[in-house]
Amino acid sequence: MSQPSASRAIAALEGDVGAALLLRSTRAITLTEAGAEYLARVEPILAALDEANQAARGVDQLRGELRVAVPATFAIREVIPRLPDFLGKHPALRLNLLMDDHRQDLIREGVDVAVRFGPLQDSSATSRLLCMNEKVLVASPAYLEHAGSPTTPLGLEGHHIIIGPLDANSTNWSFELDGRVQSFRIEGRVTTSSNDGATAAAVAGLGIVSSGLMGCRAELSNGSLVRVLEHWKMGAIAVNAVFPAGRAAKLAARAFVKHLSSGLQSG
Repeated sequence: MSQPSASRAIAALEGDVGAALLLRSTRAITLTEAGAEYLARVEPILAALDEANQAARGVDQLRGELRVAVPATFAIREVIPRLPDFLGKHPALRLNLLMDDHRQDLIREGVDVAVRFGPLQDSSATSRLLCMNEKVLVASPAYLEHAGSPTTPLGLEGHHIIIGPLDANSTNWSFELDGRVQSFRIEGRVTTSSNDGATAAAVAGLGIVSSGLMGCRAELSNGSLVRVLEHWKMGAIAVNAVFPAGRAAKLAARAFVKHLSSGLQSG
């Protein structure tokens, strides 16, 4: 649209609304307070209209933008490899991946679906279980050759421990084998807020780390990491898809979650 056409359309809209929606200067155009309020109220209506049109076309005709919030490590290791098939089926769909480890405000940040690990905090939000991520203990072969391989949780005493985000709020590792439960108090020699950083530290031989299986599956496959205390169970972490509370889930978001869930369940 040309600038004069846009100016006429905005003027007509402001005339219909009866309020100035934009502040104009020689350098910038910004929303007025009334304009921001109007935009916030009209966006859900436009989104609902787009959803109605899309529903009428059917799931095979997905289009528009889909905003997905997902932790960075999970996105790189599990989501992105599964995207070519999904996007190949929906060439008119644009995907915006918000790869961040903090928990977004889904409504305020316009997120259509988020992938969350662990207990869900918002009981009013609609969610779907994608999979269970088994917790494992891993280390590099070189480290274990030097420090020895523990055969029981008590054998972890004296080993170097790497603390990643999975253990950020934990003081103990808990293990179960044949009904027996043992705990080990952890004190980290290396601490990192990044799951990939914790995995890299283990590969470098800095110690033993607790990780979700999905966060180190590639390293276990190529041999740069091996399981420690493999027969002792450490539980699993629920991986959920969460939709914004208070509004119907987008058709594209539901299709994306179905595709992702199918891929994760099949391994």
